[in-house]
Amino acid sequence: MLSSVQELVDGLTPDIYRQLKSSVELGKWPTGGQLTTEQRELCMQAVIAYEKKHLPPEQQTGYIPPKEHTHCGSTQGDVADDIEQPLEFKD
Repeated sequence: MLSSVQELVDGLTPDIYRQLKSSVELGKWPTGGQLTTEQRELCMQAVIAYEKKHLPPEQQTGYIPPKEHTHCGSTQGDVADDIEQPLEFKD
């Protein structure tokens, strides 16, 4: 019997991972039976744990690529225009 979630994840093969992921996506087991809400949640947790251990971040479920930007300390482009300047009041 497994004593931890980590043991479960360590025992997952790539084929089992693909089957679990497909089951979560379709809401049913490969045999056609429906997943309960609890089964779907547990399968999703196993899928995420497997991906975290075996896949690079850009291939993991939920990955959002960073947006390119030219601010935050950059010295390229029109960044100087974006820097806040103090207000000067004239009489």
